[in-house]
Amino acid sequence: MKAIQLVSHGAPGRFELRDLPDPVPGPEEVVVDVRACGLNHLDLWLEEAGLPLLVPLPRTPGGEISGVISSVGINVTGWHPGDRVAVQSNLFCGDCEFCQQGEESLCLRGGLLGVTQDGGFAEQVLVASQALVRLPPGLDFHTSAALTLAGSTAMHMLSDRARVRPGDWVLAIGGASGVGSAAIQIARQLGARVISTGSTEAKRMLARRLGAELALDSTDPAWPAEVRKATNKHGVDIVVEHVGGEMLQKSFECLARNGTIVTCGATAGREVSLNLWPLFVKQQRLVGSYGRNRADIQTTLEWAAAGTLRPVIDSVLSLQETPEAFAKLRSRSVLGKVIVDPHRIGSFTRPGGWGGC
Repeated sequence: MKAIQLVSHGAPGRFELRDLPDPVPGPEEVVVDVRACGLNHLDLWLEEAGLPLLVPLPRTPGGEISGVISSVGINVTGWHPGDRVAVQSNLFCGDCEFCQQGEESLCLRGGLLGVTQDGGFAEQVLVASQALVRLPPGLDFHTSAALTLAGSTAMHMLSDRARVRPGDWVLAIGGASGVGSAAIQIARQLGARVISTGSTEAKRMLARRLGAELALDSTDPAWPAEVRKATNKHGVDIVVEHVGGEMLQKSFECLARNGTIVTCGATAGREVSLNLWPLFVKQQRLVGSYGRNRADIQTTLEWAAAGTLRPVIDSVLSLQETPEAFAKLRSRSVLGKVIVDPHRIGSFTRPGGWGGC
C-alpha cells in the first residue's frame, strides 16, 4: 500500500510517499481501506515535534478516518469486510476503570491514532476493532472524516463537559475551525444563542452562515467588550475554547457569573496566568475537555446523517498532496476542514466550503 510518512520533524517537516507492506490484522484487529482522512492541528504538532511525548519516525499521521473494512482478525465479532466505518482517534484500552464507565477519553492507557501508531494518510490503516464506529446509512466518507474528530470534540464539550440550556449565550471561539464550526451548529440545535470570532472577514462570514448571531474580529483587542455589549452586560454562559494563550484569558472577560469555559486545545499557548479573584467571586468554571467518548461520535454521526450537523470542508486533496494539506492548515487560511482522499487524483476546493458529497 501507499502511505505518506513523516520522516523528519520541522515546520515544515519532511514527508515521503512510500510503498509499505499491506497490514495484516492481529486477532482483535481490523484493516480499514481509507476513503477519507481529515487533517487536525494535532498533525501539525506531530510534524513540528510539538507534542509532550517522543514519537519515533517514520510515522504515518492522520487520525480522522473513515473507510471500509477489508479484513478482520480471527477473534473479531460483529464486524465484516465491506462494513462502512469511522475510526475513533483517541485509542483506548477498554479495560481500565474509566473505559468500563464509557469514559474512553480518560483512558489510563490511551493513545492517539496517527501519533502513537500509524494513522490514516495511507491507503489502509490497522486498528483495534473496538475503535470502530458504524457509519449511519447514507452518510458519506468525507462528511464522516470531517466530523469524527473535530465534530465529536465539540459534541463532547457541549453535551458532556458543559451542558447547554435553551436560551444560553454560547461563545464559540474560531468559528471557521473544525471544532468552532461544529460548536456553533451544536449550540444552536440545543437552543443557545451564539457569538463567534474570526481573524478575517471570510471566517466571520462563515460563522454567521453557520448560525452565529454575531462574529467578532479576534485581532481587535476590544472584542470582549463587544460580547458584553451584545449580551446586555450579562456575558456568555459557556465559552467553547480551543486556542489557549491570550484567547483563554480574554474569554474570561466575556464570561457571565456562574459561567463555564470549556477548553480542549492550546495552539496559541499552553501556559496562561489567571486572576483567581473573579473566578471564585463570580463562581465561574474552567473545564478541560479531551477527545471524545464513543457516545459522542455516535451522536455526531447520527446528527450528520439527519442533516442536523453539517461539516465545513475547505478542500479535498490526494494522498500525494498531503504535504500541501499541512501547508494549508499551517497558513491559517483554511475555512473548515482539509480532507485527504487516497482515491482522489488532484485536489478539489468546495465552493462555499460546505461538506457532503
